[in-house]
Amino acid sequence: MNEALIRSLTPSVLGVLVRRGADFAAAEDAVQDALVEAVRVWSADQTRDPKGWLVTVAWRRFLDATRADAARRRREDLVDEEPPPGPTPAVDDTLQLYFLCAHPSLTPSSAVALTLRAVGGLTTRQIAQAYLVPEATMAQRISRAKRTVSGVRFDQPGDVVTVLRVLYLVFNEGYFGDVDLAAEAIRLTRQLAAAIDHPEVAGLLALMLLHHARRAARRAADGSLVPLAEQDRGRWDTALIAEGVGILQAALARDRLGEFQAQAAIAALHADAPTAGETDWVQIVEWYDELALLTDSPIVRLNRAVAVGEADGPRAGLAALATLDDALPRYTAVAAYLHERDGNAATAARLYAEAARRAANLAERDHLTRQAARLNALRS
Repeated sequence: MNEALIRSLTPSVLGVLVRRGADFAAAEDAVQDALVEAVRVWSADQTRDPKGWLVTVAWRRFLDATRADAARRRREDLVDEEPPPGPTPAVDDTLQLYFLCAHPSLTPSSAVALTLRAVGGLTTRQIAQAYLVPEATMAQRISRAKRTVSGVRFDQPGDVVTVLRVLYLVFNEGYFGDVDLAAEAIRLTRQLAAAIDHPEVAGLLALMLLHHARRAARRAADGSLVPLAEQDRGRWDTALIAEGVGILQAALARDRLGEFQAQAAIAALHADAPTAGETDWVQIVEWYDELALLTDSPIVRLNRAVAVGEADGPRAGLAALATLDDALPRYTAVAAYLHERDGNAATAARLYAEAARRAANLAERDHLTRQAARLNALRS
């Protein structure tokens, strides 16, 4: 049984059910039941029309649940509309499902969790591990999100800004997590850019391409993270960089600057530097200043402190960091890095270890633990 095939068909099957009148929560449950049945049946005899089979089984499961639920009696007139078995027209509903999952009634974190579960095909356990929270906590978060959008139809989708935010966060999960969702996020953003003339859609696509271009160099042979300054730039994808820069330049020329364009400009400056030492940190600080005006985000100011530390020295970076709340995510990791740059290995090692305990994902936690161990080994 081809698990990759099942995962690839899940969004399309889900979209068919929703278009036929099933609310999102009931459709998602029915599709999951159909996938379980496929695992049981296909191991012995896989059908020649997997999508049609899944649609038929999922629809029947939805109808069974409808009959059993007195609160949903109004949908019983759909019983006679069961689609006949056979080939199903190929329609990619994935981007529409992103709009549904990104409904404004959901918080960004709930929207991303729901998207990863319902559209990305991740299990609740995988999502919980990615966010370093108990599986039960993540299950409750996803259930609440499903209930929230249970009555939403495709004529009530989230707006473009919300979808861009979800695509950005899903891309980051794919970029940093154990499951590869980055390429899928890029594919969907390309679709969105082709359908909507919006400079921030172009900015997000450029940002994704510029980051994705460095992906091959981000991990060592043992799977550990490689910091940007230590990456082998010969492994960067120059074609993706050129495409990303071209898209960014066209977006910036429209003089409607947004946060994704500003982030892409920073990524482009990193990509343009032949070596880490030749990075134009002064210009990067200027772009962070623009980004801070656009977003008023403390995370942007945290990243700006790193750039200031590179442009003007670690003590200037520490001074910029001191103006921020030390409870910010990655604050301690940034402090550790700047203290190491300033020659204070003991403080840096302690802060790296503390940052590892607070890390948002397993890859980052392992990297910070290695940094602390490296400095402790140098001191012993």
